[in-house]
Amino acid sequence: MSTIGLDVFDRSAQATHIWLNEITDQIGPDRKLAWHVLSAVLRVLRDRLRPDDAAHLAAQLPLFVRGAFYDQYRPSQQPLALRTQDEFVQRIQDSFGDVRPVDPAAATRAVFAVLQHHLDPGEITKVRHALPEGIRALWPEQKNAGDVSEERRLKQ
Repeated sequence: MSTIGLDVFDRSAQATHIWLNEITDQIGPDRKLAWHVLSAVLRVLRDRLRPDDAAHLAAQLPLFVRGAFYDQYRPSQQPLALRTQDEFVQRIQDSFGDVRPVDPAAATRAVFAVLQHHLDPGEITKVRHALPEGIRALWPEQKNAGDVSEERRLKQ
């Protein structure tokens, strides 16, 4: 049964809940914190990407998550010159503000794992290759295309 009344919103809400559940599996059961982590990591990732790469990534996000992704976006100031993993993670830590303490590297890995699990493997490859090696190291191991296709087929 429809919760919100519009299929596009219901699908986005369902997908967002799934994503948040996967993040809470990694960082703890606080869904509010999971939303904050998801939003913060996505915005720092967005700011590190060129605007066209960010737009391609955003097109694959659930509608609600896409809203968080574009919150406070200034494409004329992108990409940020975050070159190392430490700089990237520190930027995420700085954006957490007054939330319960969470390891920003673990939070980043959790969000990257969700993206890798739910988005097109080709898009993930493009995003990973747009990042410096140190930041790229935060991504989980990439499965080959056959493994991903089989996993998606089994989920249907």
